[in-house]
Amino acid sequence: MLREFYQGKRVFLTGDTGFKGAWLSLWLTRMGAEVGTYSLAPHTTPSLHELADVASRVRRLGGDIRQPAPLAEAMRDFRPDIVVHMAAQSLVRPSYEDPLTTFETNIMGTANVLDAVRNAGCVRAVINVTSDKCYDNREWIWGYRENDPMGGHDPYSASKGCAELVAASYIKSFFGSGRTAVASVRAGNVIGGGDFARDRLIPDMVRAFSSNDVVKIRSLRATRPWQHVLEPLHGYLMLARELVENGHAFEGGWNFGPADESTRTVGEVVTKFSEKWGDGARYELDEGNHPHEATLLKLDCSKASLRLGWRPRTGFEQALDWTCSWYKGWAQGRDCAELTLAQIDAFEEMI
Repeated sequence: MLREFYQGKRVFLTGDTGFKGAWLSLWLTRMGAEVGTYSLAPHTTPSLHELADVASRVRRLGGDIRQPAPLAEAMRDFRPDIVVHMAAQSLVRPSYEDPLTTFETNIMGTANVLDAVRNAGCVRAVINVTSDKCYDNREWIWGYRENDPMGGHDPYSASKGCAELVAASYIKSFFGSGRTAVASVRAGNVIGGGDFARDRLIPDMVRAFSSNDVVKIRSLRATRPWQHVLEPLHGYLMLARELVENGHAFEGGWNFGPADESTRTVGEVVTKFSEKWGDGARYELDEGNHPHEATLLKLDCSKASLRLGWRPRTGFEQALDWTCSWYKGWAQGRDCAELTLAQIDAFEEMI
């Protein structure tokens, strides 16, 4: 049903050069959508965007969401049906090093995208991608619900909480009636092939293991909701369809996290992934001083389950299996577009 809906749809996607954006670009074009992209150059080398030659499948429209005028012009010219806003400074630790760029990109960038939508006059649905870290994290054992307060200890988390407030303001001020419906989406810790960012657990392990080095791990007891990248993307695609077909009834915040069994400690992830990688993969604890990061964070996804019929398809073990097999294939020189599309096809068979 998703392929039928997205066939021929015009989708304006920011952040396609990022990890999740590259996966979504490949999935949308696989379904026959016309994808116009707006992003800076990939911020990692290598990157999934380049390895899978995403650029050959999409129409590049421009670059920096911090510059409102060219962004608005690109959106008016492309005339999208759907906008998916993913472009962001997406890491906690770099936000301590450069908080102003984090705030400028994640807060004002979001405002610029939504204002471009407001002035384009053609958009039916907007998916604003934030993070589970947008919530005021009290380190409790219960999953956060969509109506829990926004917050953020570190600059990255605070910027995502602010981006949620920006989206809520635009909904109330400009999109509460009329043709455009807007939703914000929050996912857990996403894993999958093609992520090469620094200071992320799986990419750090892959870099070390593929070079026969020992990976250093900061906090083995930190607990996160781990999910394969296709899980939240599936939720975003389902929600965008509902926004187009049913409008404002599906506006607002939505959580797309894994089942409770996939909420695991960093230590469990490291141990399992090391076993799956094999080849003498090793790790050790990094006991240095590090900036604050949350130790416990999980999402309540009852809303998505009840109202969209969305549910996770891959469990913890399968998510790690697919992730490990992708990186093993990359290390062996296999075609990364084929690796990615094969997993997309396998996931579609589950839904």
